[in-house]
Amino acid sequence: MDYSSVFQLSCSAIALIAALADMFMEFRRDLTMLQQNSYRVDRYKRWLKSSGDTTSVIRLLSVAVALAAVSMLSVPIVSSSLVFLISIIGVIKLTGMRYKKPLVMTRRAWRIYGVMTVISLLIIAISCLLFGRGGTTSQILYIAAISSLAIYCASHMVAIVSLWLLTPVEQAINSRYRREAEQILASMPGLKIVGITGSYGKTSTKHYLYRILSEKYDTLMTPGNFNTTLGVIRTVREHLKPYNEVFIVEMGAKQTDDIADICRLVNPQAGIITAVGPQHLESFKTIENVQATKFELADAIPSDGLVVVNNDFEHIANRKVLNTDVARYSVAGNQDAGWHVTDITYNSDGTRFTLNGPDGYSISLHTRLVGECNVSNLAAAVIMARHLGVDDDKIRYAVEQIEQVEHRLNLKRTPTGITIIDDAYNSNPMGSAMALDVLSGMTGGKRIVVTPGMVELGEKQYELNAAFGEKIAQSADIAIIVNRANRDAIVEGALHGGMNDSSLHKVESFAEAQALLATLLTPGDTVLYENDLPDTFK
Repeated sequence: MDYSSVFQLSCSAIALIAALADMFMEFRRDLTMLQQNSYRVDRYKRWLKSSGDTTSVIRLLSVAVALAAVSMLSVPIVSSSLVFLISIIGVIKLTGMRYKKPLVMTRRAWRIYGVMTVISLLIIAISCLLFGRGGTTSQILYIAAISSLAIYCASHMVAIVSLWLLTPVEQAINSRYRREAEQILASMPGLKIVGITGSYGKTSTKHYLYRILSEKYDTLMTPGNFNTTLGVIRTVREHLKPYNEVFIVEMGAKQTDDIADICRLVNPQAGIITAVGPQHLESFKTIENVQATKFELADAIPSDGLVVVNNDFEHIANRKVLNTDVARYSVAGNQDAGWHVTDITYNSDGTRFTLNGPDGYSISLHTRLVGECNVSNLAAAVIMARHLGVDDDKIRYAVEQIEQVEHRLNLKRTPTGITIIDDAYNSNPMGSAMALDVLSGMTGGKRIVVTPGMVELGEKQYELNAAFGEKIAQSADIAIIVNRANRDAIVEGALHGGMNDSSLHKVESFAEAQALLATLLTPGDTVLYENDLPDTFK
């Protein structure tokens, strides 16, 4: 073998290694987004459409290089170099990506990744057999490299096909797991089960109720974002113990019957509905569908149970509950509520408020939490705790001890005298308004909000983000708007609300926002991080 052949072989081999690395790393990205979209093809396709991932610059360049490489089969060194270069750029880009919810390599994730791998290797092998027959080793490796790059370009299709091929397997596995969870629950007839749902506020309420109930009961709650049927099944199979006395189940939904399905599994005796608002309108389409889905929990509660609902939301206040007892609560003074929060005061050590109930009941509470949304969520938790027999002294103590939930209106103070209000987990119209109310009360220095706006609001996204911008103008001195998606709406609202254009800063990324903040902040300033950029949104 002459030096020229050795050099061509080396180029082809290096190009193949780079293309395979790019392909397999892209598979992990696809798997991450599949997982974040609950392995639902329809949701995954919506993400593809909204994110523009299929037509990103790097992917379009990769398509161009793959086509150029095919047309230059007679010049393998040049085309191998192109394949290597674009693949390395892809690897570097994928290596630097950070995700709000990192990929968890569950058994299902490994199965999907394995099928994606098998499909890709079959395509590469078939390509080499069809186009490399009789060729040199260098030519076969070169064809394999081009095939790998082409698969990278179409990785979304490989992911979708893999999911489709595994559908019968997953259905059989899920059915077995569900039967096991049902058997475990049936073996614990004395277990008290409380469901919690809502357009927003359900995770915080779950944590608050868990802390209060733990003063009297051995309590388990669904961890993290295990708020789907499969998440609840996994919690029951892996975490529920015979000595647990109360099981708090967070119930999430992106379409009708999602909550009803969880209720059919766990049969809750009590429930809390924290909010019905314009969240996930992309999938629900109308607020009436949101209402119907959230009230699937109320409809599942038996006649001797209780559902606690937040009457501050129109589509909760106007929905009757006839199958079980209902406790309606309000922070905003809704007259039809039986429970009212009054005397809310904020200071440096948190919040004080009074919860008033039927028959002259009243309890004064102090919490380290800030924000009306947290007070509202605490009120729901306290009402449910009283229903389950926790006495007032234990409720007061637990509420006093409750820690702020990370990224949910979390107040921090830096050594340099900067106050950080971290509300970066998820943003919604009501929660963002409450966060801005907290910011407006910080008068020691400049008040700065950093936000990409709100997402998953369907046709109302522009309108609601414009209203959000107007609220920013009333509450903040400086606004840093991250990303372009909601920029026009927020700017329009802020300007309409009276904010100067010089106080509005537009940046492309969170890193750019941080760099800008470093030039603006002085001791005494307050920064509100309102919403993060979810990986399923670009």
